[in-house]
Order: sequence, then C-alpha cells, then structure tokens
Amino acid sequence: MKEKVQEIINKIRPNLQADGGDVELVEIEDGVVKVRLRGACAGCPMSQMTLKNMIERVLKKEVPGVKSVESVQ
Repeated sequence: MKEKVQEIINKIRPNLQADGGDVELVEIEDGVVKVRLRGACAGCPMSQMTLKNMIERVLKKEVPGVKSVESVQ
C-alpha cells in the first residue's frame, strides 16, 4: 500500500509545487495516510481543502484501504 500511496502523491506533487508548496508522505497507519504539507502549503489557509478535496479524494479513489488523510507537523 505504501508504494501505491507514494506513487499517487508523486503524481499530485507537481500541482502543489506549481503554487510553491509540496507534500511528503510520513506514514500509513490502519488506512490513515499521514502527510506533511511543506512550503506555501504549510501556512496556507486553504491547506485543509487541498488535503481533503485533492489529496484524500485521489488517494481514496486510487488506493483500496485508504480511509482518510491527515496532516502532521
């Protein structure tokens, strides 16, 4: 599962990097994917929308077993 999640995150990254942000996979625990938002994403007021509407939506669609995505520091 970790390899597939990383593969999807690598596909999402260019969209975030275009706006000065980035995302890093931290760990996966019981279907919960933990990521660290970096750069412009780390302080952006829209980061939770990005997390849920982009990252979580795509991961749930593409990777069976992903329940949710959480941001960690």
